[in-house]
Amino acid sequence: MSLNQSVLEIRERQRIKSKPYDEPAAFWLGRDNLRGDVVDVLTIIFQTSGCYWGKQGGCTMCGYVYDSSTGEPSDADILAQLEKALERASKLDRFLVKIFTSGSFLHVSEISPALRKQILKKLADDERIVAVLAETRPEFVTREAAADCLSVMNGKPLEFAYGLETTSDRIRRESINKGFAFQKFKEAAEIAQQNGIFTKAYLMLKPPFLTEREATEDILKSIDEVVPYAETVSVNLCNVQAGTYVEKLWENKEYRPPWLWSIVKILREAKTKHPDLFLMSDPVGAGAKRGPRNCKICSRDVADMIREFSITQDAKTLDKVRCDCQLLWEKELLLDDVTFGAPILD
Repeated sequence: MSLNQSVLEIRERQRIKSKPYDEPAAFWLGRDNLRGDVVDVLTIIFQTSGCYWGKQGGCTMCGYVYDSSTGEPSDADILAQLEKALERASKLDRFLVKIFTSGSFLHVSEISPALRKQILKKLADDERIVAVLAETRPEFVTREAAADCLSVMNGKPLEFAYGLETTSDRIRRESINKGFAFQKFKEAAEIAQQNGIFTKAYLMLKPPFLTEREATEDILKSIDEVVPYAETVSVNLCNVQAGTYVEKLWENKEYRPPWLWSIVKILREAKTKHPDLFLMSDPVGAGAKRGPRNCKICSRDVADMIREFSITQDAKTLDKVRCDCQLLWEKELLLDDVTFGAPILD
């Protein structure tokens, strides 16, 4: 059985909870560093028909596919979702809007071209909104789509974000089952650059079948290789989401999420090497059994330290927290080849 077939088999056993089509899957407020400008952020996850790749199987670690609709929300429904999300930002004077669909904003089966322009125009016309970020798979980025989006932005900055995960085609194929090659990302980024659209790359620390050391080395290498194409890199730390292939491995004690010390090492070394790169990470679920973690004593403090660095971009921030468990983490990196990735600390 192929990896994609295994992922699809798990997907087909899950149930997607139905919700009103005019309600977004989720939305929340936060703070972010927008290429040197620290701003408030409204993140919106639209409830659409869903990620086409996820319907075919999809990525080994992704449970976001279950945020999709059980039907086909109309354009009016999705505009209503936007209005409800914008209400959350009613008290903000200046903010960034991040658009996600748990799929691709540029895929016409999720968001029609006409609706896409309506959404972007509404955001561009709002004087409080300083920029818009939209996530998409790279195969949907064409010169026509880029021009279509820019035609309603009125000069306001637009950024395309991609779940690249790694620059290694082997890891993306055999560990993540992503469904596209690094070359496709490069082509999309070049189209964006030619049109004055910014690029953000999401990388994934420790997908399945990699040891802690291998995963850390892969992210450092990926950052080096993605720098010519992206102004911003965000390193996501793999966590165990329900209804995923990673969850199956985790339940069989065949997978442990990454150590927080690993991302601290990555951020410190990459920022030193690429000082002009905007580098960030949000360790979702840090300290939980299903999330990235160190020991029980330091996990929350280290996670807060990582988030502070993501805002300030000051590498000195990463020296604020120390803990004895760093020695255990260092031993795991040394012994990975002997233990075949079996965790020293659960």
